[in-house]
Amino acid sequence: MEAALTPADLQFFHSPPGMLRLTVREDRSYPEVRVYQAWPLSDPGRFLSFQDSRGEEIAMVESLDELPMDQRSLVEEELCRRYLTAKIEGIPHIRSEFGVTYWHVETDRGARDFVVQSLSESCIWLSEHQILIVDVDGNRFEIPDRRTLDPASAAQLDAVI
Repeated sequence: MEAALTPADLQFFHSPPGMLRLTVREDRSYPEVRVYQAWPLSDPGRFLSFQDSRGEEIAMVESLDELPMDQRSLVEEELCRRYLTAKIEGIPHIRSEFGVTYWHVETDRGARDFVVQSLSESCIWLSEHQILIVDVDGNRFEIPDRRTLDPASAAQLDAVI
């Protein structure tokens, strides 16, 4: 039986740039690795699952802090890409049809259009005033504090939630 993997057994690198790869104990390599967090919102940086391109788990690390600094930065970069969240600053238009909501928003990353199915499942209240919205493609959009939206944007939001 093979010994359990430790963070020291994992060697991450990019090849080609932007593609996270993994070598385990210098005896097997994974050309494409995806990183998932068990609780990305409530416990970020903990309980990380490293999976191959088929979605099979290669290893799990309890905390980012267990990884050497150079390895940690590669994993953090991948997590930022996976869990990228644009902050909604304004909502010029929202339209709903048959349970599907079409959003046109202004974010800290520019104007975005996205589609949300089932707002009850895709609109997550993080606090009384903070909302996370996940679109049909898994993209995340955050309203950090709905009280800071301009009156027209607040009215658009109130019409659908």
